Amino acid sequence: MRILFVCGRARTRSPTAEQVFSRWPGLETASAGVSDDADEPVEADHLAWAEIIVVMERAHRRKLMRRFGPALRHARIVCLDVRDDYAIMEPALVGLLEARVGRFLPPGSKPG
Repeated sequence: MRILFVCGRARTRSPTAEQVFSRWPGLETASAGVSDDADEPVEADHLAWAEIIVVMERAHRRKLMRRFGPALRHARIVCLDVRDDYAIMEPALVGLLEARVGRFLPPGSKPG
């Protein structure tokens, strides 16, 4: 399963999620941001590649829809409601991501 994690500037939340879930069996991960100054800006290729698009905030979903509306017609987009209150790889962020993303993943994808 290919998962694209999206946040604002792709500096903390989505790169953390990409790194954490890249270790889970059967998952391929990438991260990008919706802001103009994102370290890795979201491109149409990201969206075409992803089977699931995971956004950190509802505002990120709205920005994606405004910018890429037709390309997202068949996309599965889920929102985690994770605020930008964490440092990269902060244990509290990792735990929150694992708890919220796990329910969207196929059974058996969590590392043993």
